[in-house]
Amino acid sequence: MKKLLIIEDDRIIASIYSKKFAVEGFNVEVAEDGQAGLDSICSSRPDIVLLDLMLPKITGLEILNRVRAMPAFEQLPIIVFSNAYMTSVIDAAWKAGATAVLTKANTSPKMLTEAIHDLLAKAAAASSSAPATPTAAEAPATQAAAAANEAEFQATQRRQFVASIPQFNQGIRDLHQTFLKTEDRTQKCAVVGELYRHIHVLTGSSGLVGADIIARISAAYEALLKEMHDKPGNINVSTTRTSTQTLLFISALLERAAQLPQLGGFDPVVLAVDDEEISRRAVMASLERAGVRGVACENGAAALEQARSTHFDLVVLDVDMPGMNGYELCTKLRAHADYRDTPVIFVTGLSDFQSRARSTLSGANDLIAKPFVFVELSVKVLSYLLKARLAVQRVL
Repeated sequence: MKKLLIIEDDRIIASIYSKKFAVEGFNVEVAEDGQAGLDSICSSRPDIVLLDLMLPKITGLEILNRVRAMPAFEQLPIIVFSNAYMTSVIDAAWKAGATAVLTKANTSPKMLTEAIHDLLAKAAAASSSAPATPTAAEAPATQAAAAANEAEFQATQRRQFVASIPQFNQGIRDLHQTFLKTEDRTQKCAVVGELYRHIHVLTGSSGLVGADIIARISAAYEALLKEMHDKPGNINVSTTRTSTQTLLFISALLERAAQLPQLGGFDPVVLAVDDEEISRRAVMASLERAGVRGVACENGAAALEQARSTHFDLVVLDVDMPGMNGYELCTKLRAHADYRDTPVIFVTGLSDFQSRARSTLSGANDLIAKPFVFVELSVKVLSYLLKARLAVQRVL
């Protein structure tokens, strides 16, 4: 029986995976913090480790670095769970010696099970001088039974997830209200950290039960909150507005969790218009981080031409452009039937943000202050695209 060590501080997720892999025939051990996890690796010598990077006491990255420095564990398969939006953390995990990096928002229990079996098979082949014996294909009846068990497991976990929503939802709303009311910078940052930990749990649990719409926006919001917590200078009127809007959207999604469809076929295209090359690159980087395709234009005339030949699902416009400014371009776009309801986000300077936020948006749906944190625009764009998708499906 293979030993699987799960290093995860969220007891609910750890318990679910523990039961899942015990049924799969593993001897499962759980460590709820980084220090306990490191101690367990040294004492229990597991065959494979499932490691969350965001842990108390010792982080997942520290565990990776320490374990890989020990000759006995140089080849130990370690699967790391991370957030797709935290690219620097993912890069650090690979450099520290992760065997595989998966994202909680996009990894189902079935996918994780397959990854674990695959890595164990590779480890066995690498340690043996003889060629690995091919695994016999499962009989159709066995495959059908496994699929039925997986479906029942998912259904059970989803029911439990939905049952836990009211208390969790109220908790994150209360935390955000505390954040908005807190004036002291240090205390405000602490509240953001607590909210981040809650959303981190939501990303994992929603991904686990296949609630992919919630998992997608939760992962982005989690990354924004981490930026705000780790770099308090990023807490400003723009990020606060985006945080508030996103939390309310997530709250609405949670209230309808039992009725939400799957996200399949979600492939939006966004038009980004800015006369400054650096700003265009920033917008395109934000779109890429959100997993959204983008087309960039440097002026209003080029943007209108693009809009005639390609239908865009959302438009990001710089307000202060020479010639045709963002307001004028937005008005011209709204004159076309195809763009009357298309979400439009204005990009404006932080010094002008409050006055413009209080005045008319001149046909736009929202605005963001530059220079912006990339993931803030990722969150805002993703929120509006998902809202539009759900509106068409008459879910929201």
